[in-house]
Amino acid sequence: MKTFSAKPSDIKREWFVVDAQDKVLGRLATEVALRLRGKHKPTFTPNMDTGDFIVIINAEKIRLTADKLDKKLYYRHTRFPGGLKSKTARQELEGSHPERVVESAIRGMLPKTKMGREMYRKLKVYKGAEHPHAGQNPVALTLD
Repeated sequence: MKTFSAKPSDIKREWFVVDAQDKVLGRLATEVALRLRGKHKPTFTPNMDTGDFIVIINAEKIRLTADKLDKKLYYRHTRFPGGLKSKTARQELEGSHPERVVESAIRGMLPKTKMGREMYRKLKVYKGAEHPHAGQNPVALTLD
């Protein structure tokens, strides 16, 4: 039996839409990261990006378990001396960019390489139920 190695002509990308309403953040993120990498396909090749496009809607309605809403911190730096800022998950979700919580959870599960950045570009996250990717005919993906 020969080992299969995917070529760029073998890769078929699909579009999926995931409704994040009342989904647990970590469980959603692991499934989405797996699909962005392409590990759910039989044609998965570690050195090729074989993943699909994922559109996540209702990112502001994501659920966190235990008391992570008040204890989980998100850091950013203003690039000025002493400019380290932190916000709790509750502040991030109630702020103007709640999709950053979902994006950062998924980004942390992807490889930290050039290929990982390419995979991350296939992720589209929106805070409401509307998204501009209806032309790609995304298939609704239900996660258990």
